[in-house]
Amino acid sequence: MQITKPRLSFWQIFNMNIGFLGIQYSFGLQQTAINPIFLYLGASEDMLPILNIAGPVTGLIVQPIIGAMSDKTWSNRWGRRKPYFLIGAIIGSLCLFAFPTSPVLWFAVGLLWILDVGNNIAMEPYRAFVGDKLPEKQLSLGYQMQSLFVGAGILLANFSIILFQDLFGGESIEVAGSIPEWLYYSFFIGGFLSIATILWSVLKTSEIPPSEKELIEINRDKNLRIGSRISKPLYEIVDAIKEMPKSMWKIGLVYLFQWYALFVYWQFITPLFKLTMNYSTSEAASQAAKMSTIYNVITMLVALALVPLSLRFGGKKIYSLSLIGTAIALFSIPYISDPIFVLLPMVLFGIGWAAMMGIPYTMVSKIVPQGRRGVYMGILNMMIVIPMFIQTLTFGPIYKYLLGSNAINAMLFAGVFFAISAILAMRLKETATN
Repeated sequence: MQITKPRLSFWQIFNMNIGFLGIQYSFGLQQTAINPIFLYLGASEDMLPILNIAGPVTGLIVQPIIGAMSDKTWSNRWGRRKPYFLIGAIIGSLCLFAFPTSPVLWFAVGLLWILDVGNNIAMEPYRAFVGDKLPEKQLSLGYQMQSLFVGAGILLANFSIILFQDLFGGESIEVAGSIPEWLYYSFFIGGFLSIATILWSVLKTSEIPPSEKELIEINRDKNLRIGSRISKPLYEIVDAIKEMPKSMWKIGLVYLFQWYALFVYWQFITPLFKLTMNYSTSEAASQAAKMSTIYNVITMLVALALVPLSLRFGGKKIYSLSLIGTAIALFSIPYISDPIFVLLPMVLFGIGWAAMMGIPYTMVSKIVPQGRRGVYMGILNMMIVIPMFIQTLTFGPIYKYLLGSNAINAMLFAGVFFAISAILAMRLKETATN
């Protein structure tokens, strides 16, 4: 028997999702501050890719396993998903408080692995949490609210770094092997936000109890031997992949081109500005940070506006158009030499980012079984990190031998991949097909 879910108010959905702000603030610090810390502690630039491998590895392993485990969890006091993102938030907070005090490189690298585990434990059940609570007609609002907090969290992290450097950085000389004290404050704020925003959602939002059938299965799993309880989530993942709706496979194909292109953009936007604007590395990095700030502001502004558009015209049409807009942005950036005008394409990029972080999750939540929503959200995350691995392994030779080691060509390549993903998105179905 299917549980009838009550319609929630705007502020109930807001309270449910506010924990995503803390999670995404942490991810924002990973994008902008972790690599400088590695460099401060003596890492060479060629070491940075391998030092950042924690992200794809933990995303690939942790999220689907935690998703499968949360599907089979229930506590009358804590619920189904909340125990996981509360534990993840505690781990993340402790790591963020410790990170800027890292004495040596290996310590910081180890903390990044633990931080990524904590963030992934928190984030995956959070995606399933929204699907559990909301009726189908409100799923779009729920996931676009998460998209809004994605932009807000990353924006706040970037702004805090700029602010504290301006307030407390001064003309201080960087000391080799040490981390500037002004950088501490952003991490301390992140440590506080990680646990405080999650606690807000935990205390303000209840979970819907499992059905009688689900509860019988959950209790049966509790009586299994420890070895079987550990291995069962792996079998759940394998079975879920075998039974995955055809529509989700199609989303995976869109993701292959979309996320490959995103990683190319993030990696080569700084080299591009060195080439097109004759900037130094620091000037180019500063320009890239401004681009990130602009598109995350746009993401915040348009995330909720996409909800009525998706309901009226269909999620796949809005998603596809947003990917086309992102392709146009990447096609135009290499040919704009003015540092002000080059910010304009970020309007299209921000709209695309808002759609990418919300609409696919709405689609998946509609087409997968209620009792396996956690594991399928984890599998959807696998569809993000697999293109990361492929891009890491393949784009170096492509860049060197096919694109002439030219950052302009790399950006145009990413634009082509976004255009392909837009075409593939038009083939998506918003109902389950097997």
